[in-house]
Amino acid sequence: MLILISPAKKMRMDPDSFPVRELPRFLPMTECLLSRLRALSYEELKALWKCNDSIAKENFARIQNMDLRQNLTCALTSYDGIQYRHLAPDVCSGAELSYLQEHLRILSGFYGVLSPFDGVTPYRLEMQAKLAMGEHGDLYGYWGDRIAKSLEQEGDILINLASKEYAQGVLPHLKSGTRVITCRFAERRGDRLVEKGTLCKMARGEMVRHLAETGAKDPAALMDFSRLDFAFSKADSREDLLTFVRDGAASGKKEDPWNLD
Repeated sequence: MLILISPAKKMRMDPDSFPVRELPRFLPMTECLLSRLRALSYEELKALWKCNDSIAKENFARIQNMDLRQNLTCALTSYDGIQYRHLAPDVCSGAELSYLQEHLRILSGFYGVLSPFDGVTPYRLEMQAKLAMGEHGDLYGYWGDRIAKSLEQEGDILINLASKEYAQGVLPHLKSGTRVITCRFAERRGDRLVEKGTLCKMARGEMVRHLAETGAKDPAALMDFSRLDFAFSKADSREDLLTFVRDGAASGKKEDPWNLD
């Protein structure tokens, strides 16, 4: 069972918290991306990144000085977004960190896919960026089915906690025998379910933490999630889509959670 999450735009260097264990598995492809980015002008990169001057200048400097093999930070602590703050790796136990290394995978437009203790350097490149690479018009084409095939070699059950932008780089390429379970976090407003971006990021981080703390080996453990006032709602779920509702009104019998007809 593998857990898939998205990266964060905000990154930091933190070489001291945890030792880097390995280099990313697709590093040669990342090196090609770096060469392509270095060939672009400041204005072209700013347009690609769709950001203000302050962020563009910081990342332009990063591109010029980037070293993909030295002075690296573990992926798990390099990303500094809301999801990662709620995952809180800095307070995880040794057993929980081992669980994350075995079960957690971070999708990336720059690195493809990362294990938690792979060494990375701060970058800015979203999966949906319109960066042409050879015959490919964007990063989805560049990565193709490589990420999906790599994940399938590690397991045949994927827990999808990634955003649509990153899931799109994996799910269409999976074999029919790979089971994918997507988690949705929403607030109930009358008869409607509303997904709020910040709250979803918080919940995804908390879900990863929940799975690590319980050492979950089976997808059924997902339905025990009750953080941030969420609770599993059987009435709003399918076997491949588990819905957690913030009002705490979970429905269905816990002893038979997969009977979702």
